[in-house]
Amino acid sequence: MKILLFGKGGQVGWELQRALAPLGDVVAVDHDSRELHGDFARPEALAATVQAVRPQLIVNAAAHTAVDKAESEPELARALNATAPGVIAREAAAIGATLIHYSTDYVFDGSGHAARDEDAATAPLSVYGQTKLEGEQLIAASGCAHLILRTSWVFAARGGNFAKTMLRLAAERDALNVIDDQIGAPTGAELLADVTAHAARVLQVRPELGGLYHCVAGGETSWFEYARHVIEWARAQGKPIKVAADAIHAIPTRAYPTPATRPLNSRLSTLKLQQAFGLRLPHWQTGVDRMLAEVYA
Repeated sequence: MKILLFGKGGQVGWELQRALAPLGDVVAVDHDSRELHGDFARPEALAATVQAVRPQLIVNAAAHTAVDKAESEPELARALNATAPGVIAREAAAIGATLIHYSTDYVFDGSGHAARDEDAATAPLSVYGQTKLEGEQLIAASGCAHLILRTSWVFAARGGNFAKTMLRLAAERDALNVIDDQIGAPTGAELLADVTAHAARVLQVRPELGGLYHCVAGGETSWFEYARHVIEWARAQGKPIKVAADAIHAIPTRAYPTPATRPLNSRLSTLKLQQAFGLRLPHWQTGVDRMLAEVYA
């Protein structure tokens, strides 16, 4: 099987290069690739890449994920998150390829406390959420065989992430304030890549399983508890931590205003995904601890 991967340099794209390799010949491109066009800021040019490679599977890990910055550059966010995936989906339909694409909990308004399933009403609060939802809709309308995985709070050992930021600050400061009223599941790029590869293989024999699914790690936490977990993990490992355990303070979202409104409830139900593909999604702490061990190694 020939696989075309967009966004190879991102956290998820990097892990996908590993996870997809056993499935076939992976052609991986990024926004600065020279031989094949992968710049989502010029969506229509992506069609030539799809036609040149003519893959059986396309995996799109490229996106505009700078949530706050998207508020000041909505047209670029729309090009990367909606128009480009729509072009790729159109070309996938034309050559009979399957498209796997990633979306986000930001398509919801974050109200309530229950975990949302795939049929829950969408109501994005930000440009990022709006454009990601538009991308979903364009893919669904294209007629191509597809799998869309909505996820949340993605992290990886490679590149920056919330845990690394907290550990740096914990080594520098006497006190930390961390938001405690946003709830979700930190989800590793490694887990997303492995689920993607498993699903891609299943779809080869059961294409009827395509569609929209939620994919996050098990359990739930707040940013505050997430921060406490990684800091105490590092402290137990003898790492240089300056902040005392009782000097990590919980604050509400309203105390830390940002350009983009964040959903308070990012809980996503993964029952549909687990049942359809025979999966068990590990607890978020499992992935975070593994990431921390890799970072410190």
